[in-house]
Amino acid sequence: MRSRVWSGTAAVVLGGVLVAGCGGGEDTAGARKAGDSVSGGYPVAVTDCTGARTTFSAAPKKIVTSNASSLELLLRLGAGDKVIGTGFPPGKGTLPGALDTEAQKVTVLGRTVIPKEKLLGSGADLYIDTFASMGSMGGGGMGDAPTEEEFTAAGIKHTYLKSTACAAANKKPVTDLSAVEADITSLGAVTGTGAKAKQLVAGMRAKVDAVQKAVGGTGESERPTYFFFDYDAGTKQPTVVCNRQVANAVITLAGARNAFADCDGDYKQVGWEDVIAKNPDWIQLGVRDRGSEAANEKAFDEAEKWLRSHSATKGLKAVEEGHFVRIGSEQTTIAGVGNAGTVEKIAKALHPGKVG
Repeated sequence: MRSRVWSGTAAVVLGGVLVAGCGGGEDTAGARKAGDSVSGGYPVAVTDCTGARTTFSAAPKKIVTSNASSLELLLRLGAGDKVIGTGFPPGKGTLPGALDTEAQKVTVLGRTVIPKEKLLGSGADLYIDTFASMGSMGGGGMGDAPTEEEFTAAGIKHTYLKSTACAAANKKPVTDLSAVEADITSLGAVTGTGAKAKQLVAGMRAKVDAVQKAVGGTGESERPTYFFFDYDAGTKQPTVVCNRQVANAVITLAGARNAFADCDGDYKQVGWEDVIAKNPDWIQLGVRDRGSEAANEKAFDEAEKWLRSHSATKGLKAVEEGHFVRIGSEQTTIAGVGNAGTVEKIAKALHPGKVG
């Protein structure tokens, strides 16, 4: 297992289990577990999904996030004042209330992936990489992304979120939100907002537990099949969510069966003939937030109209029966607090007699 120790303004590798000192010749006696760090005590040791372990003695002061999901988590934790820049910024109005106001104040270092030079020169002491395993979607898979040596030379500690960066490499399907909860807990321990992290996780669990109590015992054959239609990813060749994507967990917890749960990975492009072969019972109109309720409804309408008019999809069972679920893409496919609310919304649509 690779190990690293940072002192002073410390960095952390996120998303794994926080562990107390486990040898390796390092002075980690006194390192706390995530659950012990609610009050913001340090030092804290963190192990990520790649096996890298980091011990840090103080919270980072200048954080850059790779996209809106990690930014949102920090905002929800009350650590937004530590964020000095982001890539893939959230559109105006895409986050609720005060979170949106805070998010719009964060400096945009890149509308998509943050350019290498801009990231290295940002002055950050921590970079949270959300999409490390997704090639063109994040720093870890980009050919011009900084190397670990370059991050170190710039004084930036490069970290990953377990729930997204390592999702595609999972050895089994993702069927719960434990990785998301681990990220929230780790971020809370790192930024000294552990009490808020505990509150957020408890709120998520309360929603999911209520749904599970109502539909968790539904037999596999009784669960409706569910297709996440990523309208904004393009209609020529559909992009589907596979069993390593957080959406698979959201769909499963809601009492449904992901139509493409037999696909090992996070995302995959398929043909419409594959969707026709699945003939799903329900289709989620997955559109990205346009910034207003009116704009979102217009986008949902467009996605539904396309399905109803396209020769390859108008005969699908879900289309003929009007079994559409209107929930945005972000809270379904991007790991975060909103995943629990999406579980609740899907369950209410598919199991109205069981979920109030």
